[in-house]
Amino acid sequence: MKVSDTRKLPRRAVDVTVMGLGCAQMGNLYRVTPYEESKGAFDKAWESGMRYFDTAPFYGYTRSERRLGTMVTEHDRNDYTLSTKVGRVMVPDETVGPEEDAYITPLPFRPVYDYSYDGILRSFEASQQRLGVLKPDILYVHDIGSFTHDEKHRHYWEQLTTGGGFRALGKLREEGSTGAVGLGVNEWEIVSDAMDVFDIDVAMLAGRYTLLEQQSLAFMNRCAESGVAIVVAGAFNSGILAGNRKFNYADAPADILTRVDALQGVCEELGVSLQAAALQFPLAHPASVTVVSGARNAQQLASNIEWFEQSIPDEFWSELHRRGLIAEGAPVPGGKA
Repeated sequence: MKVSDTRKLPRRAVDVTVMGLGCAQMGNLYRVTPYEESKGAFDKAWESGMRYFDTAPFYGYTRSERRLGTMVTEHDRNDYTLSTKVGRVMVPDETVGPEEDAYITPLPFRPVYDYSYDGILRSFEASQQRLGVLKPDILYVHDIGSFTHDEKHRHYWEQLTTGGGFRALGKLREEGSTGAVGLGVNEWEIVSDAMDVFDIDVAMLAGRYTLLEQQSLAFMNRCAESGVAIVVAGAFNSGILAGNRKFNYADAPADILTRVDALQGVCEELGVSLQAAALQFPLAHPASVTVVSGARNAQQLASNIEWFEQSIPDEFWSELHRRGLIAEGAPVPGGKA
């Protein structure tokens, strides 16, 4: 499979390349990333045939949207697919510090959660202006759910439901301001809840259907049956499948480390890169349309592309099944296990 291959969202006339560029690093995630490095990653993506780009107001407190907007608007609007997110209104605030929410030197705009009808529309309009793009192709509700909000989840869920947030999404889709709408989250359960009350088209799911974790398999099957597209993010499970021993943004527990070591062992036996397996596995599920991976510079993106396009023998996937390292019934690349 090549990163330039495309798939369609089943419910909407939106195409995505099977690998997309996630642009959190453009917002100085964890460390400062000079504009030139971000531009290098973007240019490498474009050169490779990648045409799906994802951002959010939260990334760098608007920095990522501004940077990506400058880059994509150098190209014909019909030549790329762009997604951004709503759910946080960015409010001018001179007290924003040198590091906030893991972003270094964020811009002076404080994120305020607002999933209401007015909040969704305000966030969307501001993103249009920062991106310089009137009609982003996909609009995700960002970080709704207990993973982010804990005991405040019910309050924000009511904003999205009875408070008109979903109604605002429907309005934007109906009037053609965006091509598809859905959720961008870290937990599959909230996507399932959303499907029960609103006709979402797509969900960006970070780290919940990966080579390491397939507890969401039944949910993924439901999405495939109902035509809800899954955009896979966090394929490395916040880095543990790429060698950094972090899981869900924290030090990995012993049972997770043991499982990763077992996966790595099979990789070494059969000459397969763990990163390649991690990027390729989620796309085998029929609900998945693309895998989004971040890159700080052109070199990192070149590695991601090489892993994504690496040939993996069917024997590798069969061995993972045989050792119980992937769930029974989980589809694998090539369709054989």
